[in-house]
Parts: sequence; structure tokens; C-alpha cells
Amino acid sequence: MYKHLFGPVPSRRLGMSLGIDLVPHKVCTLNCVYCECGATNNLTTERKEYVLYNEIINELKDFFDKNDNPDFITFSGAGEPTLNIHIGRVINYLKTNYPSIPVAVLTNGSLLNNSEVRQELLQANVVLPSLDAATDSAFKKTDRPSKNLSIDNYIQGLVDFREEFKGTIWLEVMILPGFNDDIENITLLKEAILKIKPEKVQLNTLDRPGVIDKIRAASRIELQNIIDFWDMNNVEIIASSAIRKDNKSFRKDTENAIMETISRRPCTLEDLEKILGLHVNEINKYLDVLDSEHKIETYRQERGIFYQLKK
Repeated sequence: MYKHLFGPVPSRRLGMSLGIDLVPHKVCTLNCVYCECGATNNLTTERKEYVLYNEIINELKDFFDKNDNPDFITFSGAGEPTLNIHIGRVINYLKTNYPSIPVAVLTNGSLLNNSEVRQELLQANVVLPSLDAATDSAFKKTDRPSKNLSIDNYIQGLVDFREEFKGTIWLEVMILPGFNDDIENITLLKEAILKIKPEKVQLNTLDRPGVIDKIRAASRIELQNIIDFWDMNNVEIIASSAIRKDNKSFRKDTENAIMETISRRPCTLEDLEKILGLHVNEINKYLDVLDSEHKIETYRQERGIFYQLKK
């Protein structure tokens, strides 16, 4: 069992993806109301060695000694990976030692206004940043950022990165009705996207319960209305998570382990992580499938969101 690697897990966008987690749960620059990994408990923009470089490299060596190559190696996890000062060194190690495997970075994009961060990501093949807001009010309401971040610098960082990065950018926009779908924000988001010039814009919405109450997913009609309003040919609605089950890396034994665990008693995401010894991102992939098949349901208590078998 690895401490900093997880999977390979079924990914909607990247196939069979080996995850690398560079920060502890849940260290992030944002405290997004929709985050499937839960509330941020260390809201910061401080970059440091949250995870030791040598520990990551040793785990990677062990993994590739024992396993076939995944479709992608993906920096993600339960926090913001660019907070780790060694992300560039790890990417360089991967491109030097496993050049045939593409590298992806899932980032909220909030630190791309830092020229050092941009430089460290240049060797990646695909970068998947997020941009949920283009107004200060929508930014604070939806993403609840660290006090050191501003939406103008956030967007400018993405624009600057596009000018320097020769790889592929897939920009994800999470739409939450009542939070960031007002006409002003949607209009300014289009202006920002035209400046950023990503290869794809992937429109997404809530899959499962968010961090706060009174939050809902946008309907497909609502998402399509935004696409029609933007009138850009590179925008797509991200497909339902149910297709993960058709992915070659989907493991029935993992699904069964989750089902057996919550059949005994309801569990939070953190409970499942401790009981099953799996990374929260890996558990989330299977919870998405089970939820899409209406096999589980949730309820909220003081300790968090609990998952149980659907009655």
C-alpha cells in the first residue's frame, strides 16, 4: 500500500490513471463549496515540501517494478498539487525515466500567476486547471479562496500559462445554480476563456453532495444553455460518471468492498479511507458509479456526509 500513489483508477478523461498526491488531505488554496474531498482544513497559498521528494520517487520506482504502465500519470489528490515545491522535480523524473507515459496535472489553477509554478508544469503533457468564476463575488461564493488570492490574478495566471505552455489545456468550469451562473459571471467567463485559449472547455456540475447544504447540480438543460450562450466550438459537457464502469481499470472487488462496508453501518468518506486503506480520490470514483446506479444514498450530520445503501 502506497502513501502518496493511488490507483490506477478509472478516470472519465484520462483512462487508467496512476495518481500522485503531493499534499496531505486537505491542504488547498481554495475551499470550494462543491469539493468531493470535503472541506479544506488548511487554506493556504504557502508552497513548501508537504510530501518528501524521495518518498514519492521510491514509491514510483516500486510501482513500475511491479506493474504495467498506466494510460496517464496524474498529479491530483485531496488538495492542490502545485503547493508542493517539488512538483517540477517529480515531473522531470517521470519524463526522464518513463517518457512514453503522458503526464497530467489536475490543478485549480490559482497559483499559475506564480512564474515558478508555471515553469515547473511546462514538461507536463496535459494540464487541467479549473476556473469557476470571473467576478469577485462569484469567486468568493463558489471557491472561497485564501485571502491572498484575487480573481484578476487568477485569470491572468491562466493567460500567462497558455502563452508559455506548449502542451494541452483542458479548462474545467464547475457550474452551480445560484452561485456562479448569473449572467455577469457567465459573460465574463467567456471573455476569460477567449483569452486563455484552452483546447477544451469542460463544463461540469455537482455529482454528489457538496461541502455545504442548499447546493444543487445544474441540469443538462442549464449547462446546454450556457454552451449556447457562449457559442464556442470547444466547449463540452463532461459525460456522466457512470461510464467509469466500462473502463478497463474498474475493479468489481473495490466496488464490493465499499458496498459491504456501508451495508454494516453508514460511513463518511474519511471512514471509508481508514477502513479500506484506499485514497479518497479512488473511493470517490467508485462512489460516483454507485450513486449513478442508485445503489447508495447520503445524509448529512455534524461529522460530515454519510454514505449508506439506498433503502
